[in-house]
Amino acid sequence: MVTDADERLSRVSGKAIVMVVDRDPHIRELEAHFLEQAGYSILFAGDGDAALVRARSAVPDIVITEILVPRLDGLALCRQLKLDPRTREASVLVFSILAAAGRAREAGADAFLLKPLAEHALIETVRQLLEQRTTRLRSTR
Repeated sequence: MVTDADERLSRVSGKAIVMVVDRDPHIRELEAHFLEQAGYSILFAGDGDAALVRARSAVPDIVITEILVPRLDGLALCRQLKLDPRTREASVLVFSILAAAGRAREAGADAFLLKPLAEHALIETVRQLLEQRTTRLRSTR
C-alpha cells in the first residue's frame, strides 16, 4: 500500500497515482498488480466513504471504482469527486459487473469498463484517461 511519503515521492518522480476502489480484496490486488507493472503508483479503498476521504488528501490522477462498494456507492463517489474542487480533475473509471455505462456517464465518469477484468483493456483505458487528463489540464492553463 502507498503511504503519504510514497504519494509525495510519486508526484516528484512523475508516476501517476491510481486509486482502486473495490469491495473485493482479490480484485484490488489483481488490478494493483497490473497497474504497478505498467508503472503506476496505487492507493486502495474498500468503500466509497474511505475513498472520498483518501482522494481528498492524496488527490489521485485516476480513481477506478466498482459501482457496488459499501457506504457510498461508486456512482455517488464519482459525483462527489467531480463536485469537489480538490478532486474534480481526477479521471474516474467505473469498472463494474453491472452493465451501467449510461449511469456511469450520467454520474460524471470519464470511462466505463465491464468486468471481468481484462489486463489490456484496463491498462489501455488508464493510459488514454491520463493522456486526456493531461491535454485537458494543459488547455485550461
